[in-house]
Amino acid sequence: MKFATIENADGTQSVVVVNSETERFWPVSDLISGFKGDMNQLVLEWDQLKSDLAPKGEGLPLESVTVKAPILPRRNLFCVGKNYHEHAAEFSKSGFDHSAKEGEVAPEFPVVFTKIPESVIATNEQIPRHANVSDQLDYEAEFAVIIGKGGRGISKADAYSHVFGYTIVNDMTARDLQKQHRQWFLGKSLDGFCPMGPWIATSDEVNPADATIKCWVNGELRQDSNVGQLIFDIPTLIETISAGIELKPGDVIVTGTPVGVGIGFTPPRFLQSGDVVRIEIAGIGALENEVAA
Repeated sequence: MKFATIENADGTQSVVVVNSETERFWPVSDLISGFKGDMNQLVLEWDQLKSDLAPKGEGLPLESVTVKAPILPRRNLFCVGKNYHEHAAEFSKSGFDHSAKEGEVAPEFPVVFTKIPESVIATNEQIPRHANVSDQLDYEAEFAVIIGKGGRGISKADAYSHVFGYTIVNDMTARDLQKQHRQWFLGKSLDGFCPMGPWIATSDEVNPADATIKCWVNGELRQDSNVGQLIFDIPTLIETISAGIELKPGDVIVTGTPVGVGIGFTPPRFLQSGDVVRIEIAGIGALENEVAA
């Protein structure tokens, strides 16, 4: 099952069930009388609601509404860096990585940083250019995990039982800020630097051990990999983060990007105004955004 957050013609927002093939949707409030919550509320109440969410009738056309970011996290997103071997190598060679130990390419432990919720935007929204802040904008296609059941000290063996579903994130990065400040928060959290969506696929819809992930810039294929190639897999990330931080329903874990980002080219190929980034992950859908003027 897939879920989206939409904006109606009157400006109100609704959580809906989506059929991505027919491009039809069904408001959750129509399927479950009295439900008025957002996606965070749906995730929180999933066990009680899921049996009543079968679509009824033909549904409504997605073209009649605006698809928003599927979930606005209530706290910072947990993000993971250098989590594919080939990307770790390209990052190491780029001269932009000030986080590694001397001689290190792939990290010994997961590299975890955060992005603020306010950086989240929807598919088809423009990514701010931030020309007064950075001239080295880069894209990163990433597979994101939505936590369903919270907890602290979650073991790898139990990790998948805590997953609600998956979505797509473009972990936009201002490489100059990332390099200058020797940490990643500022370069990753500029306004609009977390395109997300178009929807969330529930955990039974996607096999993260074998899901293709691809990214195009202006129609040119730049990234082409498989989520199964993560250095630190999803259970390891959940176990690592939850060891001392209680994960909560609706938390988002962004798992890392494969080889092919802009700094991996010689010279680097940074994004410019008007460039269009499209990311596709098998079983989820496609996220597309243009860089604003």
